[in-house]
Amino acid sequence: MGETTQEKPASKLKQGITGPMLYLFILGDVLGAGIYALVGDVSVQVGGAIWVPLVVALVLAMLTAASYAELVTKYPKAGGAAVFAQRAFKVPAISFLVGFAMLAAGVTSAAGLSQAFAGDYLKSFLDVPTVPAAIVFLLLVALLNARGISESVRSNVVMTVIEVSGLVLVIVLVSLMVGKGEGHPEQITQFPADTNPALAVLAGSILAYYSFVGFEVSANIAEEVRDVRRVYPRAIFGAMLTAGLIYVLIGIAASIALPTKDLSGSTGPLLDVVSATGFGIPDWIFSAIALVAVANGALLTMIMSSRLVYGMSEQSLLPEVFSKVLPNRKTPWVAIVATTAVAMLLTLTGGVAALAETVVLLLLFVFISTNVAVIVLRKDKVEEKHFRTPIVLPYLAIASCVLLLTQQSGDTWLRAAALMAVGLVLYFARRFSKGKTLGTRNHGGAKDTGH
Repeated sequence: MGETTQEKPASKLKQGITGPMLYLFILGDVLGAGIYALVGDVSVQVGGAIWVPLVVALVLAMLTAASYAELVTKYPKAGGAAVFAQRAFKVPAISFLVGFAMLAAGVTSAAGLSQAFAGDYLKSFLDVPTVPAAIVFLLLVALLNARGISESVRSNVVMTVIEVSGLVLVIVLVSLMVGKGEGHPEQITQFPADTNPALAVLAGSILAYYSFVGFEVSANIAEEVRDVRRVYPRAIFGAMLTAGLIYVLIGIAASIALPTKDLSGSTGPLLDVVSATGFGIPDWIFSAIALVAVANGALLTMIMSSRLVYGMSEQSLLPEVFSKVLPNRKTPWVAIVATTAVAMLLTLTGGVAALAETVVLLLLFVFISTNVAVIVLRKDKVEEKHFRTPIVLPYLAIASCVLLLTQQSGDTWLRAAALMAVGLVLYFARRFSKGKTLGTRNHGGAKDTGH
């Protein structure tokens, strides 16, 4: 039976996202909060040539983005990678674990972002305990998420504009600095002494790759996008290229503004860059911009997580209760409550940096699944016209994910394995529960027949 005959005629979710809103949704999630701390970490690996690993990471991320563009336009249903895995492999355990890996990565990321929001940036304005502030922050994000997808994405539009404006300000200030004949433009092609440039770029690209993840979140809101088959490829590729251009310019600006030794040790590199330009921009301005960036990332991540739970429920990978929506708002309220509660619990566990590394590892497995799914599902034809990526690209994407996996630490592998072990327990517990329910019903049916 063709896949098109299995689709439901309409979604229960409201189609409230336009093409431009989707573009800004993806752009805001890709930019995220990482860029405000990323530059110094990449500089440790590559010195002043920060732009090189950023370009490499963009190319690697675009390979997988092309696979998402094909599958989202071919099967525009909420659930993202879990739905693609179910269609491609038809093995419930694989579908569940792919979805659970995405869910674990998303909720863990949101917990880390809430801690970042409630940390030093917030303390520039309000000195409150970190964990309670993080929990209150997540509650506010949940309320906005439950209010409606249009309201959430419109809020994202405003926050993305603020976020991008701050980055543009950095680029403009450094350009003016160069115009005055100041700075260190010679550094943009200099690698650290006694390092292999190729190995340095690979190490830097792994760090930079983290800054580009986020585009996969958009697959989980496919049902809520108007004319998704037409607008999605333009939105995802446009947003990725825009983010890549901004990242490269920020990398070049940072290399020019600060000596490499100062940049490499900085935990707030963009604040240091702005100060080095000598234009007297107050530090609190960038603290405010950073708060907006973190809040934006948390909102988008929680939108993704709740829609993923909803989509997995719709595909019978999670209990049916998670597919319940608010009558008027048409938002998956049970999924929102559940994901928010888990994120709140994770804020108590600490280790933001360790959790971030685990997020990357989990997402690489999700990306491998999605790229394999593109290849497997090429034989499945649908009537609707959709985007098709050149078949060589998913193979290259798989190779790039495997390459990045080889660079992860043993501790990160252990944390990811522990999270996925929890997923396996949940999966088999659900299977056992369903089996008992089915057995009870069959037994009751036999008794009725005998009577």
